[in-house]
Amino acid sequence: QVQLVESGGGLVQAGGSLRLSCAASGRTFSNYAMGWFRQAPGKEREFVAAISWNGGNTYFTNSVKGRFTISGDNAKNTVYLQMNSLKPEDTAVYYCAGKPGSYSNYFGEYNYWGQGTQVTVSS
Repeated sequence: QVQLVESGGGLVQAGGSLRLSCAASGRTFSNYAMGWFRQAPGKEREFVAAISWNGGNTYFTNSVKGRFTISGDNAKNTVYLQMNSLKPEDTAVYYCAGKPGSYSNYFGEYNYWGQGTQVTVSS
């Protein structure tokens, strides 16, 4: 049974930083892409970042480029989202997701999802 468990969310002031973790278990993710999505109240789920386990290629939505980084630790089967220079508009529930093959910025292509972790950025 595949499980993705996020952690690291919380309340932070604008300009601050948080690191989200996504611990994956239940299968081998070596040929998978792992993504982070977020959903704010009343809005659609949107792509934030993704990484390919093979090769470590990374992808970001424009609004977080230069502020967020994504990385993976194969030994721990864990993906991280380092978020710096946070803004109030980054406030959302952040979800970790996995899909076989190459990355996608469309949430519908991801097979596995975590339960989400709340990130709140105060102004």
